[in-house]
Amino acid sequence: MTKFTDLKLHTKVLKAIADVGYETPTPIQAGAIPPALEGRDVLGIAQTGTGKTASFTLPMITLLNRGRARARMPRSLVLAPTRELAAQVAENFDLYAKYTKLTKALLIGGVSFKEQDALIDRGVDVLIATPGRLLDHFERGKLILSDVKVMVVDEADRMLDMGFIPDIERIFQMTPFTRQTLFFSATMAPEIERITNTFLSNPERIEVARQATTSETITQAVYELPSAGRDTSKKKRDFLRQLIDLEGEKVTNGIIFCNRKVDVDIVAKSLKKYKHDAEPIHGDLDQSYRTRTLEGFRNGEIRFLVASDVAARGLDIPNVSHVFNFDVPSHAEDYVHRIGRTGRAGRSGSAMMISTPKDDKLLAAIESLIESTIPRGDTGLVKPSEAKPEKAEAKEDKPTKSRSRSRSKSKEAKEEAPAETKDAAPETEQDAKPAPKREEKRDDKPREEKRTRGGRGRGRNEDRGPKVVGLGDHMPDFIAQSFEERRTD
Repeated sequence: MTKFTDLKLHTKVLKAIADVGYETPTPIQAGAIPPALEGRDVLGIAQTGTGKTASFTLPMITLLNRGRARARMPRSLVLAPTRELAAQVAENFDLYAKYTKLTKALLIGGVSFKEQDALIDRGVDVLIATPGRLLDHFERGKLILSDVKVMVVDEADRMLDMGFIPDIERIFQMTPFTRQTLFFSATMAPEIERITNTFLSNPERIEVARQATTSETITQAVYELPSAGRDTSKKKRDFLRQLIDLEGEKVTNGIIFCNRKVDVDIVAKSLKKYKHDAEPIHGDLDQSYRTRTLEGFRNGEIRFLVASDVAARGLDIPNVSHVFNFDVPSHAEDYVHRIGRTGRAGRSGSAMMISTPKDDKLLAAIESLIESTIPRGDTGLVKPSEAKPEKAEAKEDKPTKSRSRSRSKSKEAKEEAPAETKDAAPETEQDAKPAPKREEKRDDKPREEKRTRGGRGRGRNEDRGPKVVGLGDHMPDFIAQSFEERRTD
């Protein structure tokens, strides 16, 4: 069995790895580190949670241990799709480079430009950034990428989903042609394959697992709830809480994924209302709050993390016991990455998903992608008091009863009415007739106005028929007569 000591890493890197307690590399690490140390381009395809971050961090530290960075000219570049993933890469770098003198800078949104500029001006060996913030610094003239020797693209398929591919291509063109490229992705979409063919030179391809596969250590289940109209979302929240209560102490912590940011906030508030320790995290929240929330979840201070897909890719949050998909993901690949937050590093985990009839096509796409059928769970957990379908029907029945009572009362009133009232009925019908007569007069008015326009020539025009439009009232009779004859023909 291969060990880290067999991979020709720098002694200072091996010492840091020993401090962490790792001895045996994961398959992606064992496959990617040797060619990376040889200076070759690497194309790594592996599912989330397999240790891809260390696959490029460890050889980078070894390769960059010699040399010194110049101001505004980083020696290596790591691109990550989200702030959280970029921050995680920075943490891994600090962990494994603690016995070296290498420096780093983290360029992400939500942080002051001034602080980041100060780091870049001093010169950094490793620059870790999101594409948008990196281009902001470059366009401001604060960054020069002509000295980049190693470039890493992490979670490339997520970059594609977030629309970063044009930015990635632009950044590739700003770096030297002689750079070494380490490219990692969980799936290989056609667009991703096009980029690798364009910017990678004879890469070493390491594919650890079949594309878009789920870990065998994860127990999966989907709960198909019937539609409840406008109350469907509330019914799903009720069912989610019952799932959590049913699992009991098995749920040491969990991540709850929603498709929309607004649902993230609603679900988090609902869980808090029912005394569950939960916090939301999505792209619209302040970066300092997102950092504190993730740190609290890692430390066990927060039990449930309600998240959008910003937390679905690449985040190394160990010992997550459960993943709850409150919504069926819109993209089948996201299901693999979501449930990959649990069952990491050979641990067991549980992934539960709630679906409704409108999600049938999405569910079928997921099962087609992973080439297996997700077991169906028991949906009889919803208590009648919480589902409340009977109360809603009772409310709808009330107006029907009142209408039937009013009809019966009106029938009784008609039967008990005196003879005079019955005799007066035809008169009321006759009284109702003038209304349509008035409408007929209104309909006829424009025609009378057309015929009587002009006033003084009224009699002559009525004798000869409709007045010719466009001619005056005092025209000779023979002219009007000639027009009428032509028109009748």
